[in-house]
Amino acid sequence: MKMLADYKVGEPLELYLLIKQSVKGVTQQGSPFMSIVLQDKSTDMEAKLWDTTDEHAELYAAASIVKVGGEVHEYRGKNQLRIKSIRPIKEDEGISISDLVPSSEKSKEVLYEELLQYFFEMKNPHIQRITRHLLKKHQTAFMTYPAATKNHHDYVSGLIDHVVSMLKLGKAIAELYPTLNKDLLYAGIILHDIGKVMELSGPVATQYTTEGNLLGHITIMVNEISKAAEELEIVGEEVMLLQHMVLAHHGKEEWGSPKRPMVKEAEILHYIDNIDAKMNMLNRALGKATPGEFTERIFPLDNRSFYKPLMYEE
Repeated sequence: MKMLADYKVGEPLELYLLIKQSVKGVTQQGSPFMSIVLQDKSTDMEAKLWDTTDEHAELYAAASIVKVGGEVHEYRGKNQLRIKSIRPIKEDEGISISDLVPSSEKSKEVLYEELLQYFFEMKNPHIQRITRHLLKKHQTAFMTYPAATKNHHDYVSGLIDHVVSMLKLGKAIAELYPTLNKDLLYAGIILHDIGKVMELSGPVATQYTTEGNLLGHITIMVNEISKAAEELEIVGEEVMLLQHMVLAHHGKEEWGSPKRPMVKEAEILHYIDNIDAKMNMLNRALGKATPGEFTERIFPLDNRSFYKPLMYEE
């Protein structure tokens, strides 16, 4: 059965899809419209609904399942869906959200077991206790939430998938550069994005919460580390260092980092985070491209298209 990612430009389709995002807008002429992002397990794609009403906004809100007819077309280097027909599903059609939501290739249980192994390499009791405490506190959400609303690891269990991948990369780098403190590096990797379980609404039709919009996951996590240290009655430099790892992991102020990295483990954490996010974006875009052709434009990568070499067929 063909999925959304299998359709080429100009090809007609009729599919059950989940509305991942839904935003109302107004044209320059004053006509209301909606921008919606539709998804199945294979990919997501933006579409427009024109001349919409309040009733349309209710019918086609985020987390709704719809049956869509239309065709794929290209707009500014990206595939979009031109909708010709759309309707909410009927109860007897037997389609559920789980049929349409992508998730990590490995189960969340397997990923969690892989993550726990890194605690055995930690020697600093303060760092280990704070990290274990916060992981346990947010375990259920941490195992199911995405790492973002879009662009990278934006699928069920994407957050833990991202963290485990980063830990593997961090371990390899620490072996190459043994002067790195693995306790601080591993703890920074595990903690850096846990604040997203409060910044984001959940694994389906993910949006920013009020707390996420007003504070953001970095501020949230810095506060969480402080509370954990108080609850565990831990004082010392380690608390401040863990907070700095979180504060600095975006690397630059213009990228949303309150502080630039000022310890080498924070610098490496920033690079590891960047590498894993970009590789996830590249692999997904290249997975939809044919060897010998270019991908869609990838906005977070300077809106570039990437070539898929013919050798990838081998």
